[in-house]
Amino acid sequence: LQRLYGCDLLSDGSVRGFSQDGYDRRDFISFDLESGTFVAADSAAEITRRRWEQEGEAEARTNYLKHICPECLRKYVGY
Repeated sequence: LQRLYGCDLLSDGSVRGFSQDGYDRRDFISFDLESGTFVAADSAAEITRRRWEQEGEAEARTNYLKHICPECLRKYVGY
C-alpha cells in the first residue's frame, strides 16, 4: 500500500489538497476534496470506497486537508 497526501497554500489564500492510495504499483482510490468523495480506480476499490464513506473517512480527510495540513504548513514552514 502506498499513500500520497498533502496540501498547498495558494497565493490567493485558498488550499489545494490531495490524497491518493495505491496498491501493487497501481492506482487504487483517491479522494476528491472539492466534492468530498472517494473515487475508486476499479471494482475492487469500490468495497473500500463504500466502507470509508460509511465510516466517516471522507469527513476526516476533508478536515485534515482543509484545516490541519495548512495549519502545519503555516506553523512549520513560515507561511
